Amino acid sequence: MDAAFSDLPDDIDALKAALTIERAKMREVTAERDVGAAELAVARAKASADLAMIAHQKLRIAKLERQLYGPRSERSSLLIDQLALQFEELEASATEDELAAEIAVAKVTTVTGFKRQRPERNTFPEHLPRERVVIEPPTACDCCGGNRLRKLGEDVTKTLESIPRQWKVIETVREKFTCRDREKISQAPAPFHVIARGWAKLAKVPPALAGGMPAEGGANLLAMILFEKFGQHQPLNRQAERYAREGVPISLSTMADAVGSGCKALEPVLRLVEAYVMAAERLRGDDTTVPVLAKGKTDTGRCWVYVKDDKPFGGSSPPAAMFYYSRDRKGEHPQMHLAKYVGLFQADAFEGYRKLYLTDRSPGPILEAGCWVHARRPFFAMADLEQNARQQAAGKKAIVLSPIAIEVVRRIDALFDIERPINGKSAEERRMVRQELSRPLVDDLRVYLREQRAKLSSAHDLAKAIDYILKRWPAFTLFLSNGRVCLSNNAAERALRGIALGRKSWMFCGSDRGGQRAAALYSLIVTCKMNDIDPQAWLADVLARIATHPAHRLDELLPWNWKPATASAAA
Repeated sequence: MDAAFSDLPDDIDALKAALTIERAKMREVTAERDVGAAELAVARAKASADLAMIAHQKLRIAKLERQLYGPRSERSSLLIDQLALQFEELEASATEDELAAEIAVAKVTTVTGFKRQRPERNTFPEHLPRERVVIEPPTACDCCGGNRLRKLGEDVTKTLESIPRQWKVIETVREKFTCRDREKISQAPAPFHVIARGWAKLAKVPPALAGGMPAEGGANLLAMILFEKFGQHQPLNRQAERYAREGVPISLSTMADAVGSGCKALEPVLRLVEAYVMAAERLRGDDTTVPVLAKGKTDTGRCWVYVKDDKPFGGSSPPAAMFYYSRDRKGEHPQMHLAKYVGLFQADAFEGYRKLYLTDRSPGPILEAGCWVHARRPFFAMADLEQNARQQAAGKKAIVLSPIAIEVVRRIDALFDIERPINGKSAEERRMVRQELSRPLVDDLRVYLREQRAKLSSAHDLAKAIDYILKRWPAFTLFLSNGRVCLSNNAAERALRGIALGRKSWMFCGSDRGGQRAAALYSLIVTCKMNDIDPQAWLADVLARIATHPAHRLDELLPWNWKPATASAAA
């Protein structure tokens, strides 16, 4: 360090000159980096556009073949659905990459931007009612301030909007005025639209006066498309069919554009939700399978969820959930998700979580809390008296019941009976009740499990179920000394329930990028539901406001802080 400083000049002017040179070098390095990033973003956007175009052509060919030669089998119909899903995911990915390229190119001057060519889209059906919204025109010339203005024309932006199953086109008019003194044109600024490139070809009304009329998708329509896809589990091709039956045909590529643009616009809010969840003192985690469309087959991906919910121990912090997608179930994924997390973590005994609980982990160890519901399930399978009675009544083979399993289930249920009255109490109150009532039951259960385990062979199902608990005894008994721990991980399982329902509807994700988009929207939609917020209303309001909302006040748009724009204005 001393040798490095000894090489520096003592003269202040010389030091300033050296600092100026270093700053110039740093600017050059930054500029080169920005150029490289812009070139990479443009290349990625071009590649995504090519993939989307190829998928679109494949879909068109398949539909034409079916139209020409008729349906050869049910499989051909399924193939078209698969191609449609793959296309919508690629189209949304291409839109995201194009937006990212625009942002990267804007930082440099030496890289040519990329604008994806889109097929010409039809204007809105004429039978839809029109609502004319005229923005207040300027009263003075923008150039000289004079008030001798006369109307030159107007720009009309047509926005397709959905108002609870009513369709209409809102024509937002920006009148143009020209100054008689300076011959300068004055006009109100254009409003923000999530999809800036428009949904239809330009039109002229009237041709002699008006400018272009880009047709946009309104925030309510975009919110409905997103919520239907990710909240109601309706793929875009099914939505398009339903909207066409209502007299409003919207192409699949148009709706895929909406998904890509909507996800990109909501990303800042998603990052805030992620930071909020990962700052929790206690998290619950779980994962489930997500079929993913692959070349000639369907792979099995995973969707991971981490839930912050302090209500069981009287916490006042709002609940939230963060979802992630991965192609497989390797332990590296939760380790990456929770790389900066330190605190309590309640989940199943997945081996991939092991490294999270190491004492020498950086930034610190995570305390493992066991889930008694997971522990109870294998015993319950051998102790379900009601299911056994149903089997016998139906004339089917009866389940082999185990007296040991019945006894273990009875003892675990006694622990849950103690929990119900203290749900929502403070952590300290819960800890005191557990020490008094639950600890004796847990100690007796451990003795009983050890006694029964000694009588069973290692290959017995009961032995495996008992080992599952005994080998993780500190994790299963952490709730006795820490009132923030719950007996079950049901909150995380409830968060994943929508995916389980969705699998029956959409059957698979179209791509890895599609899985990532789904995880992002699941995070926002499930968080809204946990805070008793209507997800579609929240999406519509946030999509309409986020572009003009101050960046330092983005937390106002988080579901638990959110107030509709009308309510905010009234306040």
